[in-house]
This record gives sequence, C-alpha cells and structure tokens, in this order.
Amino acid sequence: MADLIEVRDLRLSLADMARKPVFGPAPRLEILKGMSFTIPKGEVLGIVGGSGSGKSTLGRALVRLLEPSAGRITFAGQDITHLPEAALRPLRRRFQMIFQDPMSSLNPRHRVGRLIAAPLALHGVADPQAAALEALDHVGLPRSFATRYPHELSGGQRQRVGIARAIALRPEFILADEIVSGLDVSSQAQVLNLLERLVKELGLTLAFISHDLSVIRRLCSRILVLHHGEIVEHAETAALFRAPKAAYTRELLAAIPLPDPDQLWA
Repeated sequence: MADLIEVRDLRLSLADMARKPVFGPAPRLEILKGMSFTIPKGEVLGIVGGSGSGKSTLGRALVRLLEPSAGRITFAGQDITHLPEAALRPLRRRFQMIFQDPMSSLNPRHRVGRLIAAPLALHGVADPQAAALEALDHVGLPRSFATRYPHELSGGQRQRVGIARAIALRPEFILADEIVSGLDVSSQAQVLNLLERLVKELGLTLAFISHDLSVIRRLCSRILVLHHGEIVEHAETAALFRAPKAAYTRELLAAIPLPDPDQLWA
C-alpha cells in the first residue's frame, strides 16, 4: 500500500519561556528529536505516550499547525515541511484535525450547522449547508441538531460535531488528538465505533493520539510509542501487545487497568 505521509528525521524546537532571560531571546527546547516513520493510505496509526512525550506536538506538525525545525514531512508525495500558509491553504482540505476539547474549538455563539458549514464555504464548497447536513448524517446526529448551540449538546455529541467538521471536506487524512479522553466509557466506545466505520466508509487515513493503550488497541493497526520526544517502539498492534520490546512500552502496558479484579490475584 502506498504511503500517504512520510516523515524523515523530524525535529522541532520551541522557545522555553520558563527560562527566558530578562534580556535576549529564550533558549530553545527540543520537543521532537529525529522521528522517522510512514503512514500508508487507509491505515489507522496510534500515537501513544505519557505527558511530555511529544505526541501532540508531533500531531500538530503532521498537519502543519507547527513548522518543523528540521527534517521532512511529505504528504501525498509533496514536501510540506516549510510550505508558507498561502501554499498550504489548498492542501488543508485534504488533511484535517479533531481536537481534544470540542468546546474550545466550537464557537459557543454559533449554531452547529454554521460551525460545520463555515469552513466549507471558505474552501469553496458549492452548497456548504447541504454538505453540513450530510456530515451530520455521517456521524449519526439528527439534522435538527444543525439549529442547536454547542452548550445544548452532551460531550459525546459535541465530539461528533467535531468529527463532522473534520470529515465534511472529505479529507484524505485526519489527526485525532486525545478526542475520547474527556468522555465516559460508553461515549468513548461510541466515538471509537464511529471512527472505525468512517475509516471504512470514507477511505480515511487516521492518526489517533492517546495516552491510553487500551483505547489505541481497540482502533489502531500500528502503534508509535513516544518517550521524551523520541520513538522508542514502532510495531503492529498485536505484536506490540504480545511482546513489547521497549521498557517504556512495558511500563505503559502495566498501567492499563485490569477489567476483572480477580485477575489481580491470578
């Protein structure tokens, strides 16, 4: 299967404002330290790691919300590493992002229909209102929800609106950043089932970021394990759970809660 995304020796540094002197620039803090991997078309890749591992920074670099300091990101054969925003704009409808907290990305003063349709109009979709209603159909929300405000929805419903916005432009690639971490177990399962269905129905390629390996296992075919800005393990999901190679991966696996308390004494 052809690769949709190729990452080679990716590095990214940000200004460390906590150590900025009174005079002069802030020192640079290296977040990503030379990552290399590919994402084939149609794959669901899990990106997992603890707080400070660099997983969210990596995700934002993949969709060019952050510009890498070095290395290369290729999307569908095109080098996007340092493309200026004007050159990126036509590509943005081809890769989209679903954010962790939908309330922070949904304007509370706008109704759901407008929240989905507005980006479509910016990208030149002929009938953005019709496309917005179709997106609601895809995520299993009634079309009547187009007239509701975000605060009138449950957490799971708001996350479905975020997914609807992401798929409305029919992108090739979607980055989902910790999108089920704030949901209850039932809502988590529903969102994961929805994503699994959309990947098949729409032919999506998906990168799914999480700190929870049990969630990653449910959805992803391959896993990247990050630790302190580096890839410490990259394996197929079944192989990683069966025989993890990195000590840090074993720590993450050991932290997964056991569903049956009796297993504690097995």
